[in-house]
This record gives sequence, structure tokens and C-alpha cells, in this order.
Amino acid sequence: MQNRSQHKMKIIISSGGTGGHIFPAISIANALKELDQGIKILFVGAENKMEMKKVPEAGYEITDLPVIGFDRKFSFRIFNFFLRLLKSLRKAKIIIKDFQPDVVVGVGGFASGPALKVANCLDIPTLIQEQNSYAGITNKLLSKKTGKICVAYAGMEKYFPKEKIILTGNPVRQDLDHLQSKKEEALHFFGLSKNFPVILILGGSGGARTINESVWYQLEQIERSNAQIVWQTGKFYYKEALNKTKEYKKGNLKVYDFITRMDFAYAAADVVVSRAGAGTVSELCLVGKPSILVPSPNVAKDHQTGNAMALVKKNAAIIVKDSNAVEKLMKRALELIYHEKEKKILSENIKKLALKNSAEKIAEEIIKLAKRRRYPPD
Repeated sequence: MQNRSQHKMKIIISSGGTGGHIFPAISIANALKELDQGIKILFVGAENKMEMKKVPEAGYEITDLPVIGFDRKFSFRIFNFFLRLLKSLRKAKIIIKDFQPDVVVGVGGFASGPALKVANCLDIPTLIQEQNSYAGITNKLLSKKTGKICVAYAGMEKYFPKEKIILTGNPVRQDLDHLQSKKEEALHFFGLSKNFPVILILGGSGGARTINESVWYQLEQIERSNAQIVWQTGKFYYKEALNKTKEYKKGNLKVYDFITRMDFAYAAADVVVSRAGAGTVSELCLVGKPSILVPSPNVAKDHQTGNAMALVKKNAAIIVKDSNAVEKLMKRALELIYHEKEKKILSENIKKLALKNSAEKIAEEIIKLAKRRRYPPD
């Protein structure tokens, strides 16, 4: 057998399904490359999901598993889920035995479970990156055998073994520094005026119907205001949003299916309206923007409300329930955009919650696990 000290370090990163899992995983990969340029990284994603496009665009190799999400409501899809899970476990075993990784990292998404389960069975070190304030059942089960668990919130020992937990924060996009210096360029990029405030509306990579409805039902209010709106609808709602706004003639509403330059979006924004996904919340803490969060009700154990309340309790964000959003969201956003004192307080408080250099901290822990496997203590 080849001596492990003589070959390049190899890491598998399993992640995907949404941008909230993919972009942090890519940030971790980039941080690993910064620490060791010779490191070999293979991504494992889910068949036909967006990671199969986004990961190669970032310069990394990816292979897929046929795994699908578990439907919490009973239906005949549950049989397909278990069939695909078995196929995914078999394929993950082939991938891992062929690639021979030093560590397998799970960053969430459908493919993480099978990849980490197989790695644990093969005694390959694993690391979990838990993004949310609530841990899902898959990560709780996997944590019994995993080496390290990197978390973004305090108090996670109620879900995981305390001795394995490291508070690192969530990895975010690596272009969010020095936003103030980018503001003029950002306004030009979106075709915005420097004389009027900007509200950035985000619904995640797939979009959020309630947030989108909140915009198009309040178009008259938006038109009467001087506020400028940068609105990411998500690809599933983009055509519908264009149709709903086709009669809207005022130039203060900019509609996008997906925003490629999120650094510019944050730089231009005076207020951000968003779901409360873990990655987005972490980004908002780093960029220090006054924010209104609308937690999605369609997630396990309502964990987005937990993410949002971690900020609200510190007077670092405003929460609007999904059920109230159509009526109240844009009214609240348009109030906040002109309330300088409230914006300042929210901005100062949210900055205090930022955990910086998260990707680098996680990469360091991955490399420690890899070295421990190569050079076990006597």
C-alpha cells in the first residue's frame, strides 16, 4: 500500500441542493487551496442539482449521487427515496474507495448524508459543517462518528457531542470585504442613482414566493416612494415577476432572476430583505446591513426562525412572519429605509455578531484531521 505521506492530500467535499450549501462549500475548497496548493479536492453532489453547474464553474471536479430529498409527508415517493438512497450509498462507496480521501467533509444538502455515512463506515475521518441553529436528524446521527463539527451558533451541544464542536461561523462569499469602496461601482452596475436609498430583496437561489408576492402586491407603494429596489426573484418566479410588473414604468425597480455580483448588491443596499437561511444570515452579519428577515416556513423544525431570532434577540434584525409578509413586509421595509436612527442601531448590532474567516478556520480543522490520519500519534 502506498505510504500516505508520499502523496498529495485528498479531500472530498459533499454539498449541494441550494446556493446556501454550494457557495460555503466552494469557499471551504478555496481556503484549502490557499493553505495547500497541491491539495486534491473532489466534490460530491446530487444528480441534476445546481451544484453540478456551479462547482465546475468555480474550477473544481464534481461527481453526483442519485439521492433525492426525503418527503416529510407520506407518499409513494418515499419508496423512490429509499431506492435512490441505497444506490447513492453504493456509488458513494465506489467513489470514496477510488479517490481514497484523507477526509470527507459534509456541508449539507442531499448528497452529504450518503458520503459521510460511507466514510464513517470505512474509518475515514469526517467533518460536518452545520450551518443552522437547529441540527437536522442526519447530522445528529452522523455526529456520533464524525471527527469535528464546525458550527455557526453557540449552544449546539444540545445536538452534538460538546467535545467535537468548534464555533467557526459559516463560510461566506470571499468578495464581501471593503464594500463601501465598491458602492459607486455597484450603483452603476445596477443602473441606480446615488441620490435615493436602495432596498435589496433576496429570496435565495430558488426564490421565495411569499417575498415575491409581497413586492408585486405593494407596487403602488413602491412607486409612490423614492426608494430603489434591487429584486432577486429566483429563477422559478422570474417570468411571473416580469409579467406582474410589465405595466410598471418607473425606473426604480430592477428585477433579476439571479444576481451574479452579490458583493455589488450588498454594497449598493441600504436595507436588505431576505429569507433567514444560515449562509445569508452570516453574510448579513459580515456586511453589517440593516435587515428584515422572513423565515421560510417550509424547512425542517422551522430552523430559519431560530436563525432569525438569534439576531432579533440582539436587536440586530427585524423579523416579519411569512404569514404576515404580503400585508406588512414592504410597508416595514419602506419605513425602515427612511429611519436613520433605527438603521444605525441595527447595523451596529448585527456587525457585533459577525464571525470572520470561517472558511479558513474550517479548512485548518480539515487539514488537522488529514494529518492526524497520516501521522497518527504513537
